[in-house]
Amino acid sequence: MRAIIETLRNAWKIADLRKRILVTLFFLLLFRLGAAIPVPGLNPDILKELLGGASIFNFANIIGGGALARATIFALGITPYITASIIMNLLAVAIPKLEQLAKEGEEGRKIMAQYTRYGTVVLAFLQATGFYFGLRDAVMTRGWFSFVTITLTFTAGTAILMWLGEQITEHGIGNGISLIIFAGILSQGPAAYGALMAQKENIGTGIMLYVGIAAIVLVFLAVVTAVVWVQEAERRIPVQYAKRVVGRKMYGGQSTHIPIKVNMAGVIPIIFASSFIMLPPTIVGFFWANSTHPVAVFFRHFPEKPWVAVLNGVLIMFFTFFYTFIQFNPVELANNLKKNGGFIPGIRPGKPTSDYIFKVVNRITWFSAVFIAAIQLFPSLLGTLTKLQGVWIAGSSIMIMVGVALETVKQIESQMIMRHYKGFLE
Repeated sequence: MRAIIETLRNAWKIADLRKRILVTLFFLLLFRLGAAIPVPGLNPDILKELLGGASIFNFANIIGGGALARATIFALGITPYITASIIMNLLAVAIPKLEQLAKEGEEGRKIMAQYTRYGTVVLAFLQATGFYFGLRDAVMTRGWFSFVTITLTFTAGTAILMWLGEQITEHGIGNGISLIIFAGILSQGPAAYGALMAQKENIGTGIMLYVGIAAIVLVFLAVVTAVVWVQEAERRIPVQYAKRVVGRKMYGGQSTHIPIKVNMAGVIPIIFASSFIMLPPTIVGFFWANSTHPVAVFFRHFPEKPWVAVLNGVLIMFFTFFYTFIQFNPVELANNLKKNGGFIPGIRPGKPTSDYIFKVVNRITWFSAVFIAAIQLFPSLLGTLTKLQGVWIAGSSIMIMVGVALETVKQIESQMIMRHYKGFLE
């Protein structure tokens, strides 16, 4: 924490970085203002009641800073952009043309970003349409005019958020989309604290109340420390480059390493697993909310089953492996090493190298999968033990906030180093 404060203090002394920080704060302020502007034609009280139970949209409400529960123009949040980005990453692996485009440098990334923007708008409109028909009780007056007004307002809100994120990335301190998610989750902190204090009878009275609060704070700090440790952890595979003579110069011969992050999947497995678990009750709640059919009743209360926590953990572990090996290709890495004259000491180039890298990544992914599953399920376990509801000290929220904070500090430090070098050269 002291290092983060010191980095921000040093950055504030540099005029250009100070301007970027102020620009970032301005756009984040616009985000919070937009999260308070209501959508015409929706009843926020009914919408909050409909979203009170387990729903696939609870995660969108959290990262949107509660905008969905308040029926504001940023109700969809940045979730469609996240989904579009994930889809584009998966398509870049499956479609050779997109894979080639992603490897073409800056121009290729610009085209991929444009495709992601188009996908975001399409997904936002589809999600807004699902909201309109699914949350029909919250619509005051049904008709074509209300349909067009509500769906286009939701879609425009997501497009504006995407634009705000890009402005922060270009003119601010970077990581625009991530900072918007960070601000949305952080804004829910006071409300979560108030909800926790409303259950203080479950914590205790008198001195036991303070002991309970201190215990919760300590657990919170322990979870944050564990997440930081795993987020920053990496496995370094040693690499040796053979000496080679080009003309009259000799190249290579140096030793280096391949850094492999322990948690390459981030919070993506949690998003996938939660969506899979919450999709059936959400669909049943939309179309068969009052049905007494045994199948409808079963899926309506599906997330409340005790064994669903185990299923959620298994799905998180599965998606951790799936997403890790989608974005990390040991065969391609081994081939690149071979082309550049590099080798892992004690391992033959080619297939033995790719097998060795696969084995290393497989081992650390097991650790990452178990850790992510434990972090996600920890609030439920703590809530069961303490009889507290809405424990906001772990899970995807903490992982996102810690990851964004660390990455933002690294961005600021890199910009400070770059400016120090420019000043030295001048």
